[in-house]
Amino acid sequence: MRSPIRLRFTESMAGFVKLGEVDYDRGLRGGRMEGTALRLRLTLSTGDVHRFVADSAHPMAVSGGSVACAAFGGARPVDAGTCNILVDTDVPRSKQLRYRLRFEDADGRPFTLSGHKDVQDDPGFDLWRDTTTLYTRIFAGDVEPADEDRTEVVAAGIVRLSFTAFLRQLTTFRAEGGTAPRRLTGLVRFVRFFLGGLWEVYGLRRRGRSDRRRPRPAATREFALHTLEGVRDAHVSTHYVTTDDRLGLSLLRFERARCDDVVLLVHGLTSSSDMFMMPEHVNLVSYLLDKGFTDVWSFDNRMSNRHSYNLHRHRYNFDDVALFDYPAALRAMRAHIGDRRVHVICHCLGSMTFMMSLFGGAVGNIASVVSNSVALTPRIPRWARIKLAVAPFLVEYVMSLPYVDPGASEDPGLAPGELLARAVSLFHPECDVPACHMLSMMWGSGCPALYEHANLDERTHRRVRDLFGGTSVHYYRHIRKMVRAYNTAVKFAPADPRYAELPDDYLTYAPQIETPILFLSGDRNRVFMNSNVLCYRRLEDVAPRRHELAILEGYGHQDVFMGKRVHVDVFPRILAFLRRHQAAAPAVEGAPLEPARQAG
Repeated sequence: MRSPIRLRFTESMAGFVKLGEVDYDRGLRGGRMEGTALRLRLTLSTGDVHRFVADSAHPMAVSGGSVACAAFGGARPVDAGTCNILVDTDVPRSKQLRYRLRFEDADGRPFTLSGHKDVQDDPGFDLWRDTTTLYTRIFAGDVEPADEDRTEVVAAGIVRLSFTAFLRQLTTFRAEGGTAPRRLTGLVRFVRFFLGGLWEVYGLRRRGRSDRRRPRPAATREFALHTLEGVRDAHVSTHYVTTDDRLGLSLLRFERARCDDVVLLVHGLTSSSDMFMMPEHVNLVSYLLDKGFTDVWSFDNRMSNRHSYNLHRHRYNFDDVALFDYPAALRAMRAHIGDRRVHVICHCLGSMTFMMSLFGGAVGNIASVVSNSVALTPRIPRWARIKLAVAPFLVEYVMSLPYVDPGASEDPGLAPGELLARAVSLFHPECDVPACHMLSMMWGSGCPALYEHANLDERTHRRVRDLFGGTSVHYYRHIRKMVRAYNTAVKFAPADPRYAELPDDYLTYAPQIETPILFLSGDRNRVFMNSNVLCYRRLEDVAPRRHELAILEGYGHQDVFMGKRVHVDVFPRILAFLRRHQAAAPAVEGAPLEPARQAG
């Protein structure tokens, strides 16, 4: 016989009740006016978690806790109690969480607190309110559910779980008994049960019950996966790259004629070269070719969804990308273009890692750089900081997922990734594209987070699942370290000898990097906020008038390159910068770097 796996967690709620009232809302208002606060702190536990899930009543015992109210003598311990989680009701697509707590006041008189949370799909977005609002009545004596109608109601009101309390609650989950793998299995079983119950209520809002979000047939794609149809009248060739840490990467070359100024495009994490050659609007590759930059390269580094390196639980960090990927790519390019000038246009974490490579001395001889969204000073919203703190542990060790994927909703069967995607969609009523919801969960803060819906062609919006791929969450740990280092790009593992040639702080040699940079920043960026504004200001302090800054009004993070009007609003600014630096003298490759006195 295997020992049972028990699960416990602690929940805290607070609100108001009014003595002598039976109506919940009037009790809340009256209790607030009178100052009759009610606070609950409860430790809930299962017996065997698998039996808990199988039991239609889904009972949990209140194994400890208190009911705190001045009207009953302050904080009083709970003598006995139960909580039934997401039990079915007689109303379709409706469930309840039911609480029953027995306690005594300071004079030893018994009372019963009876509360319920109504989880039902009303108009509008009400999931958070439903799952955090406990409608509460307190009865005199030890009262069973069937006797409530015949028993005096001493007080009524409403208590709620705050967002801060919810975050604390997540840290209290514990699985006990058995081996570590079985404890993890039990915890995952509970999470799947809870998310599945919410999906039964809210997740079928836009589709019938028979639709299980099966993988999309290839024939339904409007554009082929990894299509080159967006670039016409150019010779396209693939060039393979091997990094010094033995990864195989690739470059795409789009050539119409020999050009003295060659452009290299660099994508961000989970995207790929596809973002620069989209057929539904004027894309960056075609725009540059048409404007006289007739030799354009696009590099798919290890963060690209065209490669498989993110689809396992790896331990790569951004130092790996900076130290190994870009030097290998530029060596491969130089074998074909010789000493012609190279201009780099880079985006997101591709921008940050390329700048780390340039400012860390791993690459040189770059004529100019256009950096979008983030460079060497990552700054993120508060909600994103919370996600960075908890996501790696939850994804890798609680949900046991090797990576997070915007297309998880299309996983076959009842896979953990599909359950996660369902749960995320419950909090995103802004559109009906699950991959868009997942991207907002993976990056930044907002609904949506990566772009402004209005800036995208609807065909782009429908195919974001193809344009973005999965990623291991270990990269999140490096971002968090940089954010905590006063929003500065720093080395992930300073003591690791593999990265000895890189500086611990990538701004150390900033005054000596003579490559001019155009920093782009959308004024509605909800992923990296005004990171590039901050980077520009820091570099301006140590290298005045060397770099430029452009604020893109009405743009967010990804729509700077993927928007339907970027050829009008964004690309002309990039083109003007490139033309100003076509004849610029590049920095000398391999020149020794000396630390700056102050790097901002």
